Amino acid sequence: MFTKKFNNLFSFICVCALTWPAGVGAAKSVYKPDGYQIQTVQTPANIRFHITGLDSDNKGDLYVATRIGDVWRYRQQTWSKFASGLHEPTGLLVDDDGSILVAHKPQLTRLVDIDNDGIAEDYIHVASGWEFHNDYHEFNFGPVKDKQGYLHGTLNLGFQGGYGGYRGFAYKVSPSGEFTPYSWGLRSPAGIGIHPNGDIFYSDNQGSWVGTSKIHLLEEGKFYGTPNSLNEAPGAKGRWQDQYTVAELDQMRETPVVLLPHGEIAKSPGNPEWDFTGGAFGPFKGQMFMPDLTMSNIFRVMLEKVNGQYQGAAITFMNGFQSGNIRAEFDTQGQLWVGQTARGWGAEGNKPFGLQKVVWDGTNPFELLDIKLTKTGFKLSFTEALDAASVNAAQFKVQQWHYHYHNKYGSDKVALKDIKVASVSLASDNKSVQIKLPLTAGKVMAIDFAQLKSQSGRKVSSGKVFYTLNQTY
Repeated sequence: MFTKKFNNLFSFICVCALTWPAGVGAAKSVYKPDGYQIQTVQTPANIRFHITGLDSDNKGDLYVATRIGDVWRYRQQTWSKFASGLHEPTGLLVDDDGSILVAHKPQLTRLVDIDNDGIAEDYIHVASGWEFHNDYHEFNFGPVKDKQGYLHGTLNLGFQGGYGGYRGFAYKVSPSGEFTPYSWGLRSPAGIGIHPNGDIFYSDNQGSWVGTSKIHLLEEGKFYGTPNSLNEAPGAKGRWQDQYTVAELDQMRETPVVLLPHGEIAKSPGNPEWDFTGGAFGPFKGQMFMPDLTMSNIFRVMLEKVNGQYQGAAITFMNGFQSGNIRAEFDTQGQLWVGQTARGWGAEGNKPFGLQKVVWDGTNPFELLDIKLTKTGFKLSFTEALDAASVNAAQFKVQQWHYHYHNKYGSDKVALKDIKVASVSLASDNKSVQIKLPLTAGKVMAIDFAQLKSQSGRKVSSGKVFYTLNQTY
């Protein structure tokens, strides 16, 4: 499909894919569901432990890659260095055979501990079919592994928009080592994750052509909106600027599955991670959790298929972390590990790097459990029965808007409008509410339900959900 370009230069990143410092501001609201605690893990002393890759094995051992090029293992509360000399890693995967795959700027590398002494002896080249031009922003994110054994990653644009060499592409590497770039139009795709059903999702950061940060389903042969990489796409006939208008690009691009309102949910999202802990992490089974660097938070993503296409909602899960959250990983015990760096971009948390984890003590939180689109509005389900007296139309505040698709950096909310809730109805078990209101496809809908109460008198810690209404029924 493509000609191969191999580049043996060595290098890579920090993590998030933000281009500018994101204006860390005053104290924010505190989001902390009942029963969940943040625990801080001590990292090796006197080391810049900026964690940019994170995974655990089936024994519960944690492996992390740091921005300065090391890989460490955390076993029984003890750190040991597994590898060093890599060029700004930004992703790590424990493979099925126990070897460690690391994505760093110039290549994808496999680390093998041959003699089982806890130190990698073999550094094996897996792929390097892209170009690296010594640009600090040319990150290589991933990998994830699909059921056929292919490894998938994403390539960041350079700081000035990229120089070719498959910058802004997603790629895969076959079990035999063949490198294939397969989709394009990515900007700063700082997080990639694979659902157990095989669907691959990635997050992209706000910037030129990206009005607000977003989540996409990643598929082959698709264009994701940032046109810099179109010059190398199949069938390219020259500079993209000479071929397409903005309106044509808008029609060509894939629709984000979920839009992440800037400064409300995210500013620099990391990797998708799913809760398949079997209930060890609470009631949010099967949902996507995602870290954000600048906001030092974790948010939940609730997906559904409407007319056969993914869309869904995002809601803040927890904030107050010590540094910039960029990598998340559920371990075998149901703990959510969070790798952190601020990298100079800045984060709500005031520490430059670190490692924390979120644990659940078994207390049932009172939170929004899920949201589903109906033909006349939405169904909101909760983790505990609602106080019927608090459920009325006046308790819901709803707004809608969309974002510009343009070459400017980010976008304001466009056509921001208050939407009146026509009616509400409470289910017989008091755990779900259906709200009726007018629906307009192509909008983000923010639903504020913070005034609802549970039968025990609790209020939710996070009372606003943002639903990306790509389609209606």
